[in-house]
Amino acid sequence: MIQEMSVLASAVDFLIPASGSAKAMMAAVLLGAGCGLLGCFVVLRRVALMGDAVSHAVLPGVVAGLIYSSERSPGVIFVFAATAGLLGAGLVRLMMMSTRLKSDAALGIVLATFFAFGIMWQSRNQQDTVGVMNFLFGNVGSIDASDLRMMLMTTLVLVVTMFFLRRPLLVMSFDEGFSRGLGYPVKLLNGVFYFLLTFSVVVALQAVGVVLVSAMLITPAAAAYLLTDRFDRMLLLSVLFGVLSGLAGGLVSAEVNGLPTGPVIALSATALFAVVYLIAPRHGVLSKVLRTLRRRMRIRRENTLKAIYQIHEVEGFVHEEVSVLMLARKRGLTEDVVRRDCKALLSRGFIDMAEDGVSLHLSRLGWKRAMEIVRNHRLWELYLTNEADYAEDHVHDDAEKIEHILEPGIVRQLEQHLDFPELDPHGKPIPQPTHLVAQPLATL
Repeated sequence: MIQEMSVLASAVDFLIPASGSAKAMMAAVLLGAGCGLLGCFVVLRRVALMGDAVSHAVLPGVVAGLIYSSERSPGVIFVFAATAGLLGAGLVRLMMMSTRLKSDAALGIVLATFFAFGIMWQSRNQQDTVGVMNFLFGNVGSIDASDLRMMLMTTLVLVVTMFFLRRPLLVMSFDEGFSRGLGYPVKLLNGVFYFLLTFSVVVALQAVGVVLVSAMLITPAAAAYLLTDRFDRMLLLSVLFGVLSGLAGGLVSAEVNGLPTGPVIALSATALFAVVYLIAPRHGVLSKVLRTLRRRMRIRRENTLKAIYQIHEVEGFVHEEVSVLMLARKRGLTEDVVRRDCKALLSRGFIDMAEDGVSLHLSRLGWKRAMEIVRNHRLWELYLTNEADYAEDHVHDDAEKIEHILEPGIVRQLEQHLDFPELDPHGKPIPQPTHLVAQPLATL
């Protein structure tokens, strides 16, 4: 295996930069690419702790590589570290298959055991394991040409393998049973996945260290997951975030003395995730808050339209206008609050205000939407009383909530199911605004 890797190393030597700073930046790029690619599958399969377990399990392998390689060959260290990582992943799978233990318990046992053994072994051989701290906490500046060559080779293997196995690994990430039905060799693919996971961990060792490598596997992919529902796009974003985190962490660590590379890279990835967590268009916190506020304002405006219709209904639809004072009493709000609601309705073309500013009347569009809201409310009340055996005096609160979210297709199904009723459970007529021009809900 070492001989094959040496042949591959000679083929990629021309890609290795000469300067130390360029080597560090290239190492950060390789770190982001490798961890970003595989991290997507780690996040989708919900095996984030497996990455943490493998990263800690490689420590005995690193110690063994330092002890048994007099020249501290990156190839030897890689082989020992990968072997230890695969052994740790295999033990986790074996414990889950042969005992009642869940994945978190098996992962915790393997993580602690391997890491403790690695620390103990290193303590007993301190003279032979000088430099192990670079593998524990990461140090991009310590990466030389041979280390970078090994990182480049393993990253290329990872990228090529992921390219050819992307689809089966993706299907298996969502449903292993479905993968078996499609004829995919699930056991073999699981083995390949954990082999690749170990590869990515070993690639990141000298950059971020054993302790924090799981952060680079999870955080960039998690940020990408919040930004898109397309897997290919998630892969690209995860790689991009991984590369940016590695570059930012490496630059800050190089400029500020005393800052270890691994923690700075991990914090850079966390900072990117925090930004995405706040401003992601669909799944970000701020976006959700804005959608909630817009929905509340829309419901408030629709309730005002409904109140105007109900006032007209009580009066027998003999008056065209409704006073702001009467509307405020109906809504149980102050005149100032109702005027603000009316201003919003006016800007959207649902009402027209009188010149004196003390009364208003519904526009054609306003009549349509008001009748739709009232119809939705009364249809739902009738459905609950007829089909769910609700008491007539217990359906109002549910209808108050559902009236704002019923889509036209659902309303038509309700009407057909209830045989196009004309009265609600309380004997009130159900409006039929079908003759008015349709208007999407978003305009309100």
